[in-house]
Amino acid sequence: MTFSILGLSGSLTRPSRTTALVRRILDAVAARSGDQGNLIELAVDAPHVFSALNRGQLRGRAAEVIRAVEQADLLIVGTPVYRASYTGALKHVFDLVDHAAFPGKPVVLCATGGTPLHGLVTEHEMRPLFGFLNALTLPTTVYAIEPDFADHRLVNAKTIARVERAAAEAVEQLARFGGNAPPAPRLAAAG
Repeated sequence: MTFSILGLSGSLTRPSRTTALVRRILDAVAARSGDQGNLIELAVDAPHVFSALNRGQLRGRAAEVIRAVEQADLLIVGTPVYRASYTGALKHVFDLVDHAAFPGKPVVLCATGGTPLHGLVTEHEMRPLFGFLNALTLPTTVYAIEPDFADHRLVNAKTIARVERAAAEAVEQLARFGGNAPPAPRLAAAG
């Protein structure tokens, strides 16, 4: 079975350590699953996405980006830390998506920052966003700082090990559900 794997970099710069990290995770997932993923860089696509303030205004490339995010079997979402959170451009993407596309969808969270002090951004900022969407955020997140890279290439062995662990968890989830997210839990009627 072929899976749709999508990396989404919330960085607005090129070159980008965040994009390099998302790409590294995509490559690790591809090596384990045999499925090649696609990468969306908001450094390129943010102007298109910002042309729509709501779903009804989605056209052209903006509609393609949102559709790709909604239809992916697995998302790998990365952001540079900006004022202790994810970028506004990344948030705008998730303001435009249809919530019905996310229950049970596996998501790998990753982020980059200038200091270890922002290392919990994946737990305190990103995980709640995807919890709201009822997505399945995987246990292993990846956070990397500037010294973990050389020429925008990940070189830190401990961070690379986390990438491999996150990729293994992602492929395990894909195999578990055969590319189909588990059904959303039904809430019991109040009575």
